[in-house]
Amino acid sequence: MLRIPNERLERYLHLRREFKEEKYINLHPIQRGGVLTDAARKVLLEFGDGYSTCDWCPPKTPRLDAVERPPIAQFMRDLAEFLGMDVARVVTRCREAKFIAFTTLGEPGDYVVLDGLSHYSSYLAAELARLRIKEVPHTGYPEFKVDLSAYAEKIEEVKRETGKLPAVVLLTHVDYLYGNLNDARIVGKICKEYGVPFLLNAAYTAGIMPINCKELGVDILVSSGHKSWAASAPTGILALKEELADRVLARSKITGDWSKRKFGLKEYALLGCTVMGAPLLSLMASFPYVVKRVERWQEEVEKARFLVEELERIEGMKQLGTKPKQHTLIHFESDGFYRVSQTHKRRGYFLYEELRERGIVGIQPGLSKHFKLNTYGLDWEKIRKVRDAFFEIAEKYGLSSS
Repeated sequence: MLRIPNERLERYLHLRREFKEEKYINLHPIQRGGVLTDAARKVLLEFGDGYSTCDWCPPKTPRLDAVERPPIAQFMRDLAEFLGMDVARVVTRCREAKFIAFTTLGEPGDYVVLDGLSHYSSYLAAELARLRIKEVPHTGYPEFKVDLSAYAEKIEEVKRETGKLPAVVLLTHVDYLYGNLNDARIVGKICKEYGVPFLLNAAYTAGIMPINCKELGVDILVSSGHKSWAASAPTGILALKEELADRVLARSKITGDWSKRKFGLKEYALLGCTVMGAPLLSLMASFPYVVKRVERWQEEVEKARFLVEELERIEGMKQLGTKPKQHTLIHFESDGFYRVSQTHKRRGYFLYEELRERGIVGIQPGLSKHFKLNTYGLDWEKIRKVRDAFFEIAEKYGLSSS
């Protein structure tokens, strides 16, 4: 019998998160919208056991979206309504939701048209679904603005090359590199004219800002619970218009050749059930808070704009992406801090370490010329503390400020 030494096993008994919210200001670009509510932290303990949501699974409809105790079925309906959609499911990740849509709406060799700033997982989801891609270009430095009108050109390009329309059109609502907010209405209108399903990747928007898919012309919305819904990982959201639900959430038709077993109630692209425990319940527990917090979105944008305006007073600091900011994810270019790093003994790590000494984390270690941060959910006192920390570091290393 193989054994793991006790001294190695002991390590797993004392796991701790180093940077807790109550001790540090965390600016990590993918973590701000996922900070748990108090209710979500409590529910993690309550439903932490493996199949903790399966006690009341209805025998006549053995599916997660049919469970009434806890009220998972009602939550799925409320989630769809909140997003302006007809049907919603919770899956393990936003990227899984994309793959489910791609693989059920397309055939191998079909095309997905997507923006050139799409997350890498959009490409991988298309690849795994055996689909090809056409990219809509952006303007490049310094705005990196996606040319939304070019979606029509790319759809036509696919039509000329293949004789048919793309399987899906994807728009990244806010990209992960520069935090640019794209007008989904423009792409929604184009897709409606061509009759192509329109998928909005709302990983950085749904759950932190108001979204009404009916108004935007969205057919499929995917999002990330642990990125933007104050939920524990892994949680993803897949929301659909009714007319696509029969295809994307099709029931199993397979039959065992010997046993003749069938599983006709299972939605096969979801492999039956998906998130069956604590992460799903954390999403549900935070939902009332999320519904209310999206109403405060404009103040969150104002705080991001304030920080940009302040930090651009430091020598060499420049916000990349479109201006003024319409989202809280910010990409800075800093020639001044980069020059400091060239002669500092810690090189690019100096900026991370200086911020950490001041109780601020989340900037990727080793970066000084280009770095991202996210201000979402920080109060004005913390925003000003971040501002002051950058100015202190700039002054320490001889960078001027206006």
